[in-house]
Amino acid sequence: MKEHKTYDIYYDEESDFLEVSFEQPTMAGTTEEIQEGVFVTRDAETRRVANVGILSFKKRVGILKEILNSLGKRLPIEISRASN
Repeated sequence: MKEHKTYDIYYDEESDFLEVSFEQPTMAGTTEEIQEGVFVTRDAETRRVANVGILSFKKRVGILKEILNSLGKRLPIEISRASN
């Protein structure tokens, strides 16, 4: 699997939304909800995955790796839920 060099990870704690970007923001893209609360944006021209967004992320931390694997993407870090 190809390792990507450009990442941006944004988390909004108030809305519990995580967004992982794999390239610079696309000028024209399409976003689809691939499952409830999981959004994938692709560059309109190249169809490459530009970013993935997940609502209610704290409840679904484990889904991130599954979604990225299904898209042929991965992160150079592991993300896990912190225990209280």
